Amino acid sequence: MAPSAAVAMPLELWVVELKWRVSVDSNYRALSSPQLQSTLITNLIPPGVNFMDWINNRNPPPDEITTAFNTAVEANKWMIVAGVVSAVVSTGAVVLIVYAIINCLNKAGKRGMPYARLEMGQGDSISSPSTSKSLQNATANVSLTTRRPAFDVIQNSQVEAATMERFLNNIAKEKPIRFSPQQLADFTEDYSTILGSGGFGVVYKGEFPNGVRVAIKVLKGNLGKRVEEQFMAEVSTIGRTYHVNLVRLYGFCFDPMMQALVYEFMENGSLDTFLFGENRTVGWKKLHEIAIGTAKGIAYLHEECQQRIIHYDIKPGNVLLDSKLCPKVADFGLAKLCNRDSTHVTMTGFRGTPGYTAPELWMPFPVTHKCDVYSFGMLLFEIVGRRKNHNPNLSESQEWLPRWTWEKFEKGELMELMECCGIVEEEEKGKAERMSLVALWCVQYSPEERPLMSTVVKMLEGDIEIAPPPNPFQYLVSARLDSAMSSGSIGDSNSSSSREPTEKTSSKSSYSSSSREPTEKDSSKSYYAPIKRTLEIEPAN
Repeated sequence: MAPSAAVAMPLELWVVELKWRVSVDSNYRALSSPQLQSTLITNLIPPGVNFMDWINNRNPPPDEITTAFNTAVEANKWMIVAGVVSAVVSTGAVVLIVYAIINCLNKAGKRGMPYARLEMGQGDSISSPSTSKSLQNATANVSLTTRRPAFDVIQNSQVEAATMERFLNNIAKEKPIRFSPQQLADFTEDYSTILGSGGFGVVYKGEFPNGVRVAIKVLKGNLGKRVEEQFMAEVSTIGRTYHVNLVRLYGFCFDPMMQALVYEFMENGSLDTFLFGENRTVGWKKLHEIAIGTAKGIAYLHEECQQRIIHYDIKPGNVLLDSKLCPKVADFGLAKLCNRDSTHVTMTGFRGTPGYTAPELWMPFPVTHKCDVYSFGMLLFEIVGRRKNHNPNLSESQEWLPRWTWEKFEKGELMELMECCGIVEEEEKGKAERMSLVALWCVQYSPEERPLMSTVVKMLEGDIEIAPPPNPFQYLVSARLDSAMSSGSIGDSNSSSSREPTEKTSSKSSYSSSSREPTEKDSSKSYYAPIKRTLEIEPAN
């Protein structure tokens, strides 16, 4: 552009053009024009400032658009940085949480007992206390499993095993733990110490790895019907209960060739050894406490469990004593669960021990939980007398302790009986007399006459008064009962009834018990009326 043209242009246009050209090319040659320099010096450059220094150092202020754009770019840059940092922190937090969860699960798994195995159906090598090491090695490849190929035809035994496995899977939700045969062999040191034996199995002494002593009951038979029923009865009843007066079931073992139950160890064995054996060092006060504790355990089974449990076999041999002589009811092999709404239970086959069994258990009629009350009454007689209820070596009047007790009570000579039983202290005589009265109430012939076990506990503790009981043996008043029993209508295995004298009750009874016993019962009102007609018992007048 010519200088003459530049001079003819207005000053404002020259300044604008100068700013534009300088912004494009700081060395723009037009700035060397003397006339342009003179114009700029005169109008723009402050006095005393060199023209070239002003050109080189000038920094024109940015416009509003540029400022807004730069601000937006800067803000976007920080937003990107913040997003990246947030993503990194979130990822790290998730990783730490997952690691913490895995670590907690690992620690929880390590806390489990090394001898406990909760998986159902896991294969184990078969071990039996009756076999040698060589037999165990020979059967090491046999395992129990519920898996089978599709469309395969299975044997009946496999169906039964699968049924038991389903039962065990349900029980696994409760407290007992399933052990393997090899674990039981380790606990018992290859079954080296026998604690006792019975009709259903042998009990061995064992010890867990943590030092807890146990009693392991190995059931006889290989998946036999009776053994299977006892196994299911024990695990399904005592396995779901906990009471200070009930023996605790730690776990079980179920294999094709071995079924066992693992209980807590009772240092002092069973009550019968203190009543009938040579070890009779237990004082009367402790025996009274044992009776109350046993009653509390039975009351818990009848009245406090979610489902009522009928034991069916209460006797001294099934009352175990720990190191402090605290009684615990044991041996639930005959027990049965029943709903509380059910007034009677239908039985298949006989249950119980002769001499302790309630009369209704010998008959083909429904029974109730009061059969345990009867058995407990028989147990009370033996605790008071410290002898078996039936002793054929004694005189006829003393041969059967329950009947002897009633006769002494009827004559007002119960204290004399206490002295015959070795109870001399007045306070002890009072407790023993109370126990005898409770026993007479418990063994009433009609279940409706027997008290609840919770009431029995209150009677024994002295919380309620005890009314004079009626004659519990009035059903034996006819001599025709003896001929009926000898002909086999009942059987001669029940020593508590078959050996009972059959003469009529004396009419000099101090209590009019006959008035409390109906002379004839309507079969529509009580299921015990057919029993009396079957035995052809003459009612007392």
